[in-house]
Amino acid sequence: MMKLQSLVLATATALTMTTAFAVPAGTWSVAAGAHYVDPKSDNGTVSTGLGNFEVDVDGDVRPTISGEYFIANNVGVELLAAIPFHHDITLKAGDTTIDAKTQHLPPTLSVQYHFDGYDLPMNVKPFVGVGVNYTTFFEEKVYIPLAGDYDLELDDSVGVAGHVGLDIPFAPTEYFRIDARYMDIKTDASLNGTDIGEVDISPWVYGVAFVKQF
Repeated sequence: MMKLQSLVLATATALTMTTAFAVPAGTWSVAAGAHYVDPKSDNGTVSTGLGNFEVDVDGDVRPTISGEYFIANNVGVELLAAIPFHHDITLKAGDTTIDAKTQHLPPTLSVQYHFDGYDLPMNVKPFVGVGVNYTTFFEEKVYIPLAGDYDLELDDSVGVAGHVGLDIPFAPTEYFRIDARYMDIKTDASLNGTDIGEVDISPWVYGVAFVKQF
């Protein structure tokens, strides 16, 4: 959470700074690339009729696309989209292990400040942003041998998202981007309609992309 607060503070500070603006209001940009969702290491504990299980959610990488519209000089509103991420889930209690899986879509809307026009080395263009993430889960499955049919459900999540990145130009309106996002993703889990606890995914999301401005 301290890392997210730092991102928010950096964004607020950037929005109050003055500069020789280089990205005028009305500019559009599109970024196409790939991102790796890296869930936090401790994903919580769920309680079932079979015991209390520690939850471990693995990572996944998928293609992504984002569009950004500059509502003011150097200030843009960005929407991130992706094809569904797939996650294997391990539930462990002592020597007992249960496997599960899910898919999710994490569209994220952010307000961003681009440090464009600061004459930085190699004309690189850092940026910071803060916004909101909405994650919807689907295709949840759980595998419990010899225990009958179980229906696992993960509720949708809404949380704060932070964003930092660096655009490296190789043409006047084309860039190579590296970035990192923090997403506050927590979901209530249920098994056969009974609440079993909260799963805290809250990942860092690392990505690369090709960016084109219009």
